[in-house]
This record gives sequence, C-alpha cells and structure tokens, in this order.
Amino acid sequence: MTRHQAAMRIAIIDTSSTRAAIISDGLREAGLTDLVVIDPAGALAAQVERAAPEVVLINLENPSRDVLEDFFTMSRALDRPIAMFVDQSDAEATMAAVDAGVSAYVVDGLAKQRIKPILDLAVRRFQAFSRLQAELAEAKTALADRQVIDRAKAILMRRRSLAEPAAYALLRSHAMTSNRRIADVAEAIVTSEQLMGGLP
Repeated sequence: MTRHQAAMRIAIIDTSSTRAAIISDGLREAGLTDLVVIDPAGALAAQVERAAPEVVLINLENPSRDVLEDFFTMSRALDRPIAMFVDQSDAEATMAAVDAGVSAYVVDGLAKQRIKPILDLAVRRFQAFSRLQAELAEAKTALADRQVIDRAKAILMRRRSLAEPAAYALLRSHAMTSNRRIADVAEAIVTSEQLMGGLP
C-alpha cells in the first residue's frame, strides 16, 4: 500500500452506528486509518464538507426509496468519489445511483475484504469521470470561443470592409496589446454591436 493510500481520508456514513464501528475496524485492518464517521441524522453534505475526505463510503442495509433518494441528492452535491453499499437494489435504484454520480454502487452488502479494492475503484472511476468532465467543459469553452470570434470577425469585416484574415489579425493584435484573450476581445465587440442595435 502506498503512503497516499494509507493517508486517504474516508468519511463513513451508516444508518447503524454498530455497523459503522465494524466498517471502521475493517478499514483500519486494511491499513486505512484516517477515518471520519458521519452522523446520518445530521446535515450530511455539511458534515462531509467539514470532514474533507478523499472518498465517501455509504453503507445502507435495507434503504427505502426515500432514503436512497436523499443520499443520491447528497451525492450530486458532493464533488467526491462515493462508494455506496446496499443489501438489495433494483435496476431503477442502480440507474439512479449512476445518475447521481455514485462511483461504485455495490449490491449484496459490505464484506470486509471487499472494502479496500472497491474504494480504490471508486477513486479511479471518479478521477476518470472528472477528467472527462473537464475535457468536455474545455471543448464547450473552445467551441463558444470560436463562435464568438467568428461573430466578431463578421462584424469587423462588415464595418471595416476587411477580409477574414485581416479581421482575425486585428482581433489578435488588439488582444496582444491589451493583454487579453482573443475570445474576450471578440466578446466585447459582439456586445458593443448588440448595444448599438446591430446583430441580434
């Protein structure tokens, strides 16, 4: 086990304090000692935020639909890997868990020897998902930037009778001299045109 794994802080949420203690013992036996037990009767999201764990472990013996929905709502609010163990589940609850961003949803309860590999899996899945989200956000930003730059070029071409390369060169030159991104300069041009009653 690496030093980082041993130092990984884990928040444990269990509707039974007895089971929470057993889980804590199992994690300590696996060499994971930085543990915080969260009181499920309190404000979950706030307690998890205060604990600042690397991963959240939720164990629900026989959750009702309402209890599951409460936990899924909390999962959506937390930007952390979550491993959820339940004794039984149906396809609908499993899909809801995936939609809520639960990194590992394990049916058939929690066995001591399964905890560590499942937590590792939850962290890896969460990291992969976070990378995908970051790449998607980057792609969306790049697309939005390109669209606003194209609109600004069209405005410059029309207003100053410029060819497309000259309009882009003017944008780039102004961005460099004002120490701003080309997209920001383009956004200012588009906004100005809209204020002047030009393009919609």
